[in-house]
Amino acid sequence: MEGFVASPERLILAAVLGMAILLFLIIKVKLQPVISIVISAVIIGVVAGMPLPGIVSTIEKGVGNTLSGIALLVGLGSMFGAILEVTGGAETIAQTMVSKFGDSKAAWALGITGLVIGMPVFFDAGLIILIPLAFGLARKTNKSTLTYAIPLLAGLAVGHAFIPPTPGPVLVAGMLNVELGYVIGVGAVVGTVAMIVAGPLFGKYIGGKIHVPVPKAFLEQGAEIKKNEKLPSFGTVVAIILIPLVLILLNTASKQIPALESMQPVFAFLGTPFIALTISTVVAMILLGLRHGFTREELEKVMTKSLEPAGMVLLVTAGGGVLRYMLQDSGLGDVIGNAVASSSLPLVLVAFVIAGAVRISIGSATVSMTMAAGIVAAMPEVAALSQLHLAAIVMAIAGGATIMSHVNDSGFWLVKSLFDIDEKTTLKTWTVMETIVGVTGLVGALVISIFA
Repeated sequence: MEGFVASPERLILAAVLGMAILLFLIIKVKLQPVISIVISAVIIGVVAGMPLPGIVSTIEKGVGNTLSGIALLVGLGSMFGAILEVTGGAETIAQTMVSKFGDSKAAWALGITGLVIGMPVFFDAGLIILIPLAFGLARKTNKSTLTYAIPLLAGLAVGHAFIPPTPGPVLVAGMLNVELGYVIGVGAVVGTVAMIVAGPLFGKYIGGKIHVPVPKAFLEQGAEIKKNEKLPSFGTVVAIILIPLVLILLNTASKQIPALESMQPVFAFLGTPFIALTISTVVAMILLGLRHGFTREELEKVMTKSLEPAGMVLLVTAGGGVLRYMLQDSGLGDVIGNAVASSSLPLVLVAFVIAGAVRISIGSATVSMTMAAGIVAAMPEVAALSQLHLAAIVMAIAGGATIMSHVNDSGFWLVKSLFDIDEKTTLKTWTVMETIVGVTGLVGALVISIFA
């Protein structure tokens, strides 16, 4: 902030006190994360000695600048995922993949399915839709449900954390000013490796060590994989999911490939993330919704309902933006950046550690990604990094925000209840799987950053 200067010691004190209060409010007081983040940001500004009008303007700037690049994307992504969910598109992909791969490679099919579905559909919704498929395969083969469920969980976790248009990497990319095309490309590579290691490979190992039977509730209900003649075709669903990814990638590629230069303005327009998602959402409404018996009124209700969880994502993101600009305007970003530069630690590793520390303390992946992105974005040396290097940092933040899911994470309890297992078994399976995903993401990010 112009005209404001504080000593490094005071800035560090402000940051430590602000973060400690943030953790206390979320963990002990159980205060809403959005309110906790804003209170923490205000405390950082006050303790750092920022003028009160400056604190207010920084908060307003943080909310405005952050949401201007993410609000439409989160809303459109939520509506797109909701259409895919209610029309049976997710089930179509799952059933087709398992059928093509066969029972012997069904774990791989479930991992890939989770990866694809995890991009447009929220994790919880995707798991509830697809878990009966894993249970059905376990009952058919008499194997541990972990053999099939872990790959599915790994795929969903990776798709949800690493690859746009899911909100997490989109908001981190926006805060770090990295093009989504790079994030999609790097995320697809790093995410696929993470899914394979944490999914089929770990699933086969842990399924052989721990036999988890099919939950009694599933057996008593006589549940079967849904067979609905009105389910959309596999090709249609995949094509619609690929629309935003292809358009965004074409936009990025047209800037690098001379042969596409003449089409660059067109690709730049169509590949603008919110334009690409708007197109795919409208196509999904027509091809998945209207053509499969949904009325316009029914689709409108489904899409409106999907915006409820999106509101919370946006508020947490706005809070992270406030934190980021408070750190930046107070001068703490320069202090942290200088400390990192003098320590010679790679920014990729720093980003992972920050996100991981918040994840372990608070449990929320969204809060972890937002806080880590805010702190890293406030470091001056970030501005000089290439787009590829920044995309690697996005992967590192995603990895850190995924590790060590335990009792303070809602996902931990969802998996425990769905699988009907105790806390110890959940820690040995779900928590280890999430940590493998996160660490593999870090390794991939470090390798890519070396060549960036």
